[in-house]
Amino acid sequence: MLQRNTLIKEFANFSIFYFNIYMFIVFLKNFIMVKNIAILASGNGSNAENICNFFEKSSDINVVLIGTNNQNAFVINRAKKLKIPHFVFTKDMLNTFTDVQKILSENDVSFVILAGFLLKIPEKMVQMYLGKIINIHPALLPKFGGKGMYGKYVHKAVIESEEKESGITIHFVNNKYDAGEIIFQKKCSVEKKDCAKTLAEKVSALEMACYPKKIADIIKKTEKW
Repeated sequence: MLQRNTLIKEFANFSIFYFNIYMFIVFLKNFIMVKNIAILASGNGSNAENICNFFEKSSDINVVLIGTNNQNAFVINRAKKLKIPHFVFTKDMLNTFTDVQKILSENDVSFVILAGFLLKIPEKMVQMYLGKIINIHPALLPKFGGKGMYGKYVHKAVIESEEKESGITIHFVNNKYDAGEIIFQKKCSVEKKDCAKTLAEKVSALEMACYPKKIADIIKKTEKW
């Protein structure tokens, strides 16, 4: 009987020991797998706020930083409202990348999300975050992309070209404007009665509905979760 009790006790201790190890591994795995993202925006920041709200309760993707090249951008007000740290940088700071890289590294940023960001991403940054910088373009690339093709200018060009469709393109970023690998596209119709403003509203609705979800999908796929 004594030997049996001893075996039962040892088995119980053994089970508890390995259960604790298992729980530690689960905890460690979850901790390591949390991915920090930074959002870069140049203007109003509606997309940036939408992304932040989407990931607010996420256990594995965390918006830790919002950056802008425009000290008067409304996205700064949104960052303050959301209580997310923000930083402002110049075009030269981005191109040299030293200070910007330091800030991103200090915040353990794994992915950079562009949300209405108008500056070209420098080669140094592309290489550091290869396959981990994501942008959304308010048209169906490869049409209506490139330098100067943003906001109302894109929608005006689509209308003037008498296109039947427009939409959004989510793509990886390389060192050329709007030329990275296309990840996802979603279309909307362009009616004869549409103007740049009404088309912008249609495209914006697609951005709000699709961009955060696709960011999550891309991060999880890239990290092979």
